[in-house]
Amino acid sequence: MEDNSKQEQLQYHYHEILKLLGEDVNREGLVKTPLRVAKAMQTLTRGYEMDPEAVLNSAKFSEPYNQMVIVKDINFYSLCEHHMLPFYGKVHVAYIPNGYITGLSKIARVVDIFSHRLQVQERMTKQIKDCIDKALSPLGVMVVIEARHMCMQMRGVEKDNSVTVTSDFCGAFNQAKTRAEFLQLIGKNA
Repeated sequence: MEDNSKQEQLQYHYHEILKLLGEDVNREGLVKTPLRVAKAMQTLTRGYEMDPEAVLNSAKFSEPYNQMVIVKDINFYSLCEHHMLPFYGKVHVAYIPNGYITGLSKIARVVDIFSHRLQVQERMTKQIKDCIDKALSPLGVMVVIEARHMCMQMRGVEKDNSVTVTSDFCGAFNQAKTRAEFLQLIGKNA
């Protein structure tokens, strides 16, 4: 579907949602809201239109380096698929090359792509790990995500200070010593 057609359909539906909520859609502050929300949703879900593996492969270089490469504190913003409310935080990624490295910005780009889809934190953690593992065939990959979920803060249990931490790993990171080294390097106690 073309972007304009998609945007028009989203705009129509948000217009109808506002009416269902009991709002006056002709009120000055709301007249352009359906279009603004449609554009925002297209931005917040743009990850569906990108191939994260292709991003990694676009900057894949042969390199005999075989020690841990860490990109930490990658900020992200996503929408939970259960309530379509934001969750946000930091992603920490490590991989141990096996003949190939990728541009460091490409790791952050992969995080961006998966976070710009309707998500759950657990799946996003695994998707990032699996993508790096498939594209680079490293000796190991580990991903840790720390996030605050607005669905827990604004509604439901309303717990403002809760942080959810997920991790996934493979290869060399199956060894506790390697995981502990990564956690220490990102400033988390193992």
